[in-house]
Amino acid sequence: MKDLNDSRGGVQGTGHGHQKFSAVERFLETRLFKHRLAVLLFFIAASILMGWQASQLKPDASFAKMVPAYHPYIANYFRYENELRPLGNNIRIAVEARNGDIYSKQYLDTLKKITDEVFYIPGVDRGNLKSLWTPNVLWMEVTEGGMNAGQIIPQGFDGSPEKIAEVRANVQRSGRIGSLVASDGRSAIVHVPLLETDPDSGQRLDYGLFSERLENLIRSKYETQGVKIHIVGFAKVVGDLIEGAKAIALFFAITVALTIAVLLWYSRCLRSTAVTVLCCGLAVVWQLGIVRMLGFGLDPYSILVPFLTFAIGVSHAVQNINTMASAKLGGATNMETARLTFRQLFIPGTIALLCDAVGFSTLLVIKIGVIQELAISASVGVAVIVATKMFLLPVLMSYTGVSGACLRHQAKKSRNKHTVMRFVARFAEPKFAKCAVAAALAIYGMAFVMSRDLKIGDLDPGAPELRADSRYNKDIAFIASHYSASPDVFVVMVKTPAGECGSYPVAEAVDRFQWEMENVQGVESTTSLFSVMKKVIANVNGGDLRWQALSRNRFVTNSAQRSVPSEFYNNDCSMTPVLVFLADHKADTLTRVVQASEAFARENSTESAQFILAAGNSGIEAATNIVIRQAEITMLVLVYAIVAALVFWEFRCWRITLCIMLPLYVTSALCEAIMAKLGLGVKVATLPVIALGIGIGVDYGIYIYNRLQHFLNEGLPLKEAYFETLKTTGVAVALTGVTLALGVLTWLWSDIKFQADMGLLLVFMFLWNMVGAIIMIPSLACLLLPARRTEAGKVLQPA
Repeated sequence: MKDLNDSRGGVQGTGHGHQKFSAVERFLETRLFKHRLAVLLFFIAASILMGWQASQLKPDASFAKMVPAYHPYIANYFRYENELRPLGNNIRIAVEARNGDIYSKQYLDTLKKITDEVFYIPGVDRGNLKSLWTPNVLWMEVTEGGMNAGQIIPQGFDGSPEKIAEVRANVQRSGRIGSLVASDGRSAIVHVPLLETDPDSGQRLDYGLFSERLENLIRSKYETQGVKIHIVGFAKVVGDLIEGAKAIALFFAITVALTIAVLLWYSRCLRSTAVTVLCCGLAVVWQLGIVRMLGFGLDPYSILVPFLTFAIGVSHAVQNINTMASAKLGGATNMETARLTFRQLFIPGTIALLCDAVGFSTLLVIKIGVIQELAISASVGVAVIVATKMFLLPVLMSYTGVSGACLRHQAKKSRNKHTVMRFVARFAEPKFAKCAVAAALAIYGMAFVMSRDLKIGDLDPGAPELRADSRYNKDIAFIASHYSASPDVFVVMVKTPAGECGSYPVAEAVDRFQWEMENVQGVESTTSLFSVMKKVIANVNGGDLRWQALSRNRFVTNSAQRSVPSEFYNNDCSMTPVLVFLADHKADTLTRVVQASEAFARENSTESAQFILAAGNSGIEAATNIVIRQAEITMLVLVYAIVAALVFWEFRCWRITLCIMLPLYVTSALCEAIMAKLGLGVKVATLPVIALGIGIGVDYGIYIYNRLQHFLNEGLPLKEAYFETLKTTGVAVALTGVTLALGVLTWLWSDIKFQADMGLLLVFMFLWNMVGAIIMIPSLACLLLPARRTEAGKVLQPA
């Protein structure tokens, strides 16, 4: 029992924080192992309850959760949501003729069937649905007798050559070529605004089900009838994300299989591997069950959390297997080794998991629903890991112990010459330490220079959440190349006194605004109420282009306004939107448009015309970029400050805190450099990675230094103490890094690009943090913590 007592003393002497925990630790240890059966019964009952709750989880995504609802831009959009619905959450269905153009009876009949089919899909705003067949899409022409107007496809259409010719003429007179009809005349669009809440049932729109209905009722059904279907829009992106996430079960199974293989290779013990995987699997079930009880669902972002929960649980459990095998090799019983494992790992493990939770919880500063739910869900995952890893696993291990094969493998490892570890331990020597620190500084300098090219927002065309060769991005590329109306629309709302939205002061200000915006790089065109009114005024004056201008005569403008589609002003004429069509939604383009719009609004807003931002898909993306830019620094400061405070509280030494925190900072800089090099912007999908990498990465340093200080307190020089640390905890930490990386490695093959991006960055951060901790902690300790021997042979560390 001497080994157990020595280990106990080593742990208790690691820092002042442990002394505060000692009473709690003794209390929990005594009762945990005294009432093992009751503990097991509690976990069984709780697991059944959580499993039942988890089974009721459903995919969940909403437009409101995907946008920064508290940002002024979004608040302005929601204020006029009903009026702006055709410009906000909508989809566009392009129906392409496979042979010939759209001017055929077969094609137009198919288009009518598709329009009718879409009309009855739940969630569609039927009053604002637009197609060549709908009565709200008209043509207008000027004749000697005045203005004529009518539906593009006339009443009594029978597909005869005369009627087809009439449709062709109506399309040309409508001005819809480039918006509803392709420039080459080979496809037409059905424009479908959506309702976030079904007015009949009161239920929120189920994007997954809506997308599935589009695929079954539109694409699959009609692509066999001589047309090809292209569908774009926010709802389709979310639907495709939900569809792609269905492969998550396969990825999770592969992750579990890889983890089992690594644990078996490391421990050579089937029973401890089975117990570890069981506990970590229960942590996932608990996490999903609690998320369901909190009223959350599984959106495309939070569906990744179970992977992290499982990987974090396994990575911490590796320390249990390592500690128990070492103690068992010394001749202790299963109960003694289980109690020792609890004793040694409760404090450092709890602190490390607290740091994980901090990394997740700081995401709450990003005021976007899906990210805040991700933060809560992941924090719940860490909390249940504390329960299953700290309490259930030691109890189960007290029954199962480790196998003879595990002990033989442990004994073999102890007789190993440890050539690699002896080399790594040399980084605790001043010469090697200086080289390592110099190399780290050089790497940091290079990363800092590269990271200056890092952008906020999307850097790719189309939907960056999906792969470039995905069906959705092919569809959006088709629409972008065949239609002049860009899918990227930035909307500025002009607020006026009621009834004054068409007045000359408003018209003059809006006209100047349009001219300013059309000269901004990245803007293709603009349109507004007054763009259409100018054409109407010219038309009623014989088509004379000299009349295509703003009029001060209120009778003229009122008459013209009655001919303008109602989507260009609200019911009481107190708001009119200005549509700015962009070449793309890249970060730089949105930044230029926002800056130009805000500058004009500051200088030109008056009581008669107040310019407020912003709506449209690009306006919402611009608001998201602004929120992320503001939250990034706040989040990083919080995560570093709180994690550093926890590490300082654990070890009560600012030098030790630096030893553990500095490698994390270098890794964060490298991560940003890699993002810049790979063309990944800082956005909703990538910003959480940095916080997760810091929170989880600090685990390595806590475990390594905890064990290192134990050997220092036994009187060993730093180099020898670190060598002993590497033989025990160091190997487990290396395996921890590999386990964490395996937990997210399968994401790289996901159809969801942002999931693959997160997986790539997390694999890098988990592995590089592990390498950084193993090499940089002894190097920094050598330079920052010069050991002094007293006459009694004890090693003192500076406070």
